[in-house]
Amino acid sequence: MAKNLVDLLWRDSAAETSSRRGPRARHSTDDVVTRAIDLADADGLAAVTIRALAQALGLTPMSIYTHVNSRADLLVLMADAVHGQRAPSGDADGWRARVRLVAAHNLALYRAHPWLLDVHDPRTALGPGTIATYDRELRVFDGLGLDDVERDAALTFVREFTRSAAARLRDAAEAEDFAPIWADAAPRLASYLGDDYPLAQAVGRAAGEAMGGPSDADAAWEFGLARVIDGLAGLIETRDAAP
Repeated sequence: MAKNLVDLLWRDSAAETSSRRGPRARHSTDDVVTRAIDLADADGLAAVTIRALAQALGLTPMSIYTHVNSRADLLVLMADAVHGQRAPSGDADGWRARVRLVAAHNLALYRAHPWLLDVHDPRTALGPGTIATYDRELRVFDGLGLDDVERDAALTFVREFTRSAAARLRDAAEAEDFAPIWADAAPRLASYLGDDYPLAQAVGRAAGEAMGGPSDADAAWEFGLARVIDGLAGLIETRDAAP
């Protein structure tokens, strides 16, 4: 019989644990989720199939379905488990430093588990790991005069920027090193452009020399995060100035 996803997500809660009956299975749902995360970390999300998971655990595919209803539900369980492992925000001096810490922890999470960028199921918001992290990260805006909706929007702003930057960093890491290509192409390209597009050439040349290519994901991360924090400062300072 299929089990409700919320019950699966909260399987370690006191209420859910006390309701369990019957003999203990050879592998727990936690075992299934952990092994699925290992597969995804090693070979990407495409490697996580019910058949591959069953083989890794020495089970039949049907046995996996006694723990999870579907692959889609499994991905939600995996994402929530990873969110639950996230390091706490810790102490930082001032809200700007706290926001930077949250962004850095999110970026580290995506770098450790790149497949998480490919999980877009909104049901992850129902899980204990995700909710605990959300509650913890909201606290970076304590004492800043934001109402509940603004606080949620501010955190979403930081998270979405970080997710986008993490995807760009992942793509950059997977791409061939562009530096030697740029070194060969830049003078050839300049000869074709001549005096056309002077601004693009001047800025592109300066940026290309500084970054060793047409873009630098790490530089974009630092620049973008600073702008995100500046944008939040405008909102927060407005609240501070309010009577």
